[in-house]
Amino acid sequence: FFVLLAICSFFTYAQTAKTVTATKAKPNIVFILADDYGYAEVGCYGSDKYKTPNIDKLAKTGLQFNHCYTGALCGPSRAMILTGRYAFRTGATNQDATGKFTPQQETMIPAMLKKAGYTSASYGKWGQLPLSPSEFGFDDYLTFRGSGIYWNTQAKGKDYFVNGKTVPLNDGEYMPNLMHDKAVNFLIKNKNKPFFLYYPLSHVHGEILPTPESKHDSKNLYAENITYMDKLVGKLMTTLDSLKLLENTLIIFMGDNGTAKPFSDAATINGKRLIGEKGSMKEGGGLVPFIAYWKGVTPVGKKTEAFIDASDVLPTIMEVAGVKSIPQKVDGESILSYIKGKPSTHRKWAYNQLAGMWYVREDNWKLNEKGELFDMTQAPFDEILVPTDSKNVEAIAARTRLQNVLTKLNPAGGIVDDGDGTGRHGGKAKNKSKSKEDDN
Repeated sequence: FFVLLAICSFFTYAQTAKTVTATKAKPNIVFILADDYGYAEVGCYGSDKYKTPNIDKLAKTGLQFNHCYTGALCGPSRAMILTGRYAFRTGATNQDATGKFTPQQETMIPAMLKKAGYTSASYGKWGQLPLSPSEFGFDDYLTFRGSGIYWNTQAKGKDYFVNGKTVPLNDGEYMPNLMHDKAVNFLIKNKNKPFFLYYPLSHVHGEILPTPESKHDSKNLYAENITYMDKLVGKLMTTLDSLKLLENTLIIFMGDNGTAKPFSDAATINGKRLIGEKGSMKEGGGLVPFIAYWKGVTPVGKKTEAFIDASDVLPTIMEVAGVKSIPQKVDGESILSYIKGKPSTHRKWAYNQLAGMWYVREDNWKLNEKGELFDMTQAPFDEILVPTDSKNVEAIAARTRLQNVLTKLNPAGGIVDDGDGTGRHGGKAKNKSKSKEDDN
């Protein structure tokens, strides 16, 4: 009897272990999205003024992408990240239009992962995106009104939302800390099954306010906000490590657009300001930090000059999760080969759009919707307009090559922007009176 019992117990244990192993075989994904956090504000990208040791550690132990492009404003950028589709397909060409599409029209990352057995959560800014995270497939969420919410002293900071319920933000409660605690609890609860954590930070979108660690006589609140954000990234990594999840989790850190204009002059590399800023179609508007870390998988401390854009996030996550069928045409291509340090057939260009403005960017060159070709050898600090009658052989070849890309994409044949041309407002001039917070 005891022998039979032992045999049955063994097979039960073996079957359970097999099930757990099979579940754990599906990698987890943590996607950290910093708000208005530009390329020149990250230590590992050469920032002169800001120290980011925890984000830098991700790069030193993982892979740093030096050419990632995304929409130059929050809404269009996030729509491209979560759908894998360019703005002329989704209609997310401006801040207002981003809120118009439905789950029936656009499928986001969590809805695709759900069919593969993943649990998904979103804690932080939902911003200009439509409806709520749950309607696009997230199982758990925390959101707040507008952008840059930190304390209940702010007009839109009096309360926030957890899975559809309104919750007061109490005196002394710091929204980024609440978001962090939700993220940690989610990781603990789901450590034994595959998960996707979408973590859209409040930092460092304005209104810039003191952090819990700011001194009363602080002289640089913006720098202190970057420091606090960096510490939260470090704390999240510590949690993942303590839960022994790092070996089976892909962590991506990304900025959603360039530095906001009030802080762009201070965002320098070797004393040079990037050309353009948030809302601009110049380099500083859409060029953002992008770091991938997966312990034992990503090449350690490597930098790549490959050109990628925000549409590549979705197909990358789908390949990581083993999802073969994507229910919509996506523009992105998986960058998992880069992340694994292997040769890649990924395209050699990146596309970006805001309102009725767009460009395709490759090494040394950029071509926009007006047919203007730019010499980008001095990027990200300058971009030089190439005369249309230039006889430069390389310029002629680049113009032909990039025009072929735009002709194939055909942005003008997609959903046409209905806004005022800036990407900030929909419905032409009638929405120009909207608040600055909504604009951003």
